Amino acid sequence: MSEYHRSPLALAVLALLTSEPMHPYRMQQVIKQWGKDQVINVGSRATLYKTIDRLVRDGLITVRETERERLRPERTVYALSDTGREVSRGWMREMLSSPKREFPEFPAAVSLLPLLDPDETRAELEKRHAHLAADVARMDEELAAYEAEGLPRVSLVELEYLRAIAATERDWVGSLVEDLRTGRLRWSQQELRELMEEEPS
Repeated sequence: MSEYHRSPLALAVLALLTSEPMHPYRMQQVIKQWGKDQVINVGSRATLYKTIDRLVRDGLITVRETERERLRPERTVYALSDTGREVSRGWMREMLSSPKREFPEFPAAVSLLPLLDPDETRAELEKRHAHLAADVARMDEELAAYEAEGLPRVSLVELEYLRAIAATERDWVGSLVEDLRTGRLRWSQQELRELMEEEPS
């Protein structure tokens, strides 16, 4: 599957078209209605159109028809090709089975903590801890509401995943804040300079 450019948005488009042909505006609507915009960035219509154009060039989707509703602009309806169906299943197997090394901002910032002094670092991490705690509480409420509505669990697993990741990070950040508060984690620019001077060139 390496000859095709894989992305979460491209996979989402292929997945949507497995059910029925649809136009880009409908795709964007459905992704948001299903709550998949929490894990798939579909905020930019331009990015969606670029992704669709690439899928067409690669032969993974095809133009089914162009429709025009009264007082609305023309809309192109796309359908999934046999190749697109095969590729989407291959992408799913790869994305589920093989962890991908990614480079989010937070670990990068953590790796460079000495840019701030310990007290300032603790203050900023306390803010992050509060945001994470609020996120976990919100997701708990959402999961409870969805379960009360009788939604099948398979439609909620990405929210379960996000909740688990946020809860783990909340707990880790909380422990780091506590270590900074008690002094178990400290540093100074002078100590760091001396350490660098001791390292062989």
